[in-house]
Amino acid sequence: MTTDTTTAAPANTGATSSPSASTTQPLVMSIILAAGGAHLINDMIQALLPSIYPMLKANYNLSFTQVGLITLTFQVTASLLQPWIGMVTDKHPQPWLLPSGAVSTLIGIVMLSMVGSFPAFLLAAALIGIGSSTFHPEASRIARMASGGRFGLAQSTFQVGGNAGSAFGPLLAAAIVVPYGQGNVAWFVLLALLAIVVLSRVSGWYRRHLAATKGRAKPRTAQTLPAATVRRALLVLALLVFSKYFYMASFTSYFTFYLIDRFDLSVASSQLYLFLFLGAVAVGTFVGGPIGDKIGRKLVIWISILGAAPFALMLPHANLFWTGVLSVVIGLVIASAFSAIVVYAQELVPGKVGMIAGVFFGLMFGFGGIGAALLGHLADLYGIAWVYGLCAFLPLAGLLTVFLPNLKEQRG
Repeated sequence: MTTDTTTAAPANTGATSSPSASTTQPLVMSIILAAGGAHLINDMIQALLPSIYPMLKANYNLSFTQVGLITLTFQVTASLLQPWIGMVTDKHPQPWLLPSGAVSTLIGIVMLSMVGSFPAFLLAAALIGIGSSTFHPEASRIARMASGGRFGLAQSTFQVGGNAGSAFGPLLAAAIVVPYGQGNVAWFVLLALLAIVVLSRVSGWYRRHLAATKGRAKPRTAQTLPAATVRRALLVLALLVFSKYFYMASFTSYFTFYLIDRFDLSVASSQLYLFLFLGAVAVGTFVGGPIGDKIGRKLVIWISILGAAPFALMLPHANLFWTGVLSVVIGLVIASAFSAIVVYAQELVPGKVGMIAGVFFGLMFGFGGIGAALLGHLADLYGIAWVYGLCAFLPLAGLLTVFLPNLKEQRG
């Protein structure tokens, strides 16, 4: 059942100027964990930005349009740059990019703690976004290199760090920044410094790996699937990411509002339910990768997105207790898809590990940001409960998985 990963491995690992040793070297878990830890820090800092919007809006009399432009600036730099960085580094590996990106994030955090004008907030958001765009494709590539062929395990371990960071970022902001003021954003500089240290170590391993494999014959990366089939499969994967992250945006941005509106919960209680959902997402992300290594990516994608549909359709009609239960189940099930989608796409387009990682992380950020904005507008027009009734149908997009080719059969 694992031929979809093992037979494709040589083709996939030609993403850099030298082949990955994933098929000749053992699993390097310390590097994967370091990449995942840096992902936690990166996404925790990202989550800080929207968490302090209410404070910035009140302190500097920003309009909602200006707040939206700050988000747009971050999303554009964090999402649109990623595929280009991945494409360039597929051909010309740049180990120094990882710690350099963390330096960009650090400068953005320092600015965010000190500046007091709208243009300066835009620049700070852009610097944090640039740090994110350099991090994701390169760190994802390194996790794959260190996987020892267990690509799903490596990708899910890397990804769960980001999920955990997104969950804990708002909690740290609420504890450190919101009660004490903007200047306390500077405490997050310590996290950025830690990321620089960790990524310098990871970068050193990357550099040694490239030196050790330099001169070896490149593995063949000829595509065995017709170009039209590959394009169709990538379109299907993009649509699946769209459905997943539009639906996820309804939780990450508006679940607390839904609980307050429907069940008259306090803000603190609603935040607890959101934290439980995000925790379930982190667990589901970690579990999905190793399962994909065993049973195949396509089946995981089927189960993850379409499998969440019955619970999503029940959620708008449930009482408070079952809303909590269903939200946890949905988080567990739907979160396992992303790691499987990224690895499946990397196997679909061999030799383009960085570009594919950049594209799909970029789509994740882009669809998440667009979804949050669009769903917020719909909530203003029709109410938050109506939005949840509409979003309940998004996981049915999992039916599109039927159009994905079976890589095990094609490459077996």
